Amino acid sequence: DAAPALVALDAQVVIINTEGEKTIPIEEFFIGPDIDITRMTVLQPGDILKSIRIPATWSEARFYFEKVADRNTWDFALVNIASAMKVDGDVISDIRMAIGGVECVPKRMSVVEGIVKGTAPDNETADLAAGSASRGATTLNFNEFKVPLMENLVKRAIRDS
Repeated sequence: DAAPALVALDAQVVIINTEGEKTIPIEEFFIGPDIDITRMTVLQPGDILKSIRIPATWSEARFYFEKVADRNTWDFALVNIASAMKVDGDVISDIRMAIGGVECVPKRMSVVEGIVKGTAPDNETADLAAGSASRGATTLNFNEFKVPLMENLVKRAIRDS
């Protein structure tokens, strides 16, 4: 559940091994099966995740997190969302949004971010953002229900932040 929040906050991870230390953006830390079916992160044998750094960039932002899960079955998120939004006056001046449980890795919602910047965080903007969230989405068998869940979470993140 923390992964989308860390992506929204533009976190970095520090990895150490016998060769030294490196820092990478959290978005590059998680990998999907198209890269390596045996791993979920870039960590190699001998690597240790030393720390996670969260910059102060979003310290004054409005933050939103919500998770939808079927607790009768398991505690894994069906879909979850995290956003950090800066509002100046009545206008969204900056935003980062990420969603989890939809793809194999947390997904940054760059299209939504671009659409809502410069607009008011109202119902109209939330509806527009929700409609753009699933643009180009292709579902797998038996998970079509995640598209409306994702759209609703995007709408709520914009409207309720």
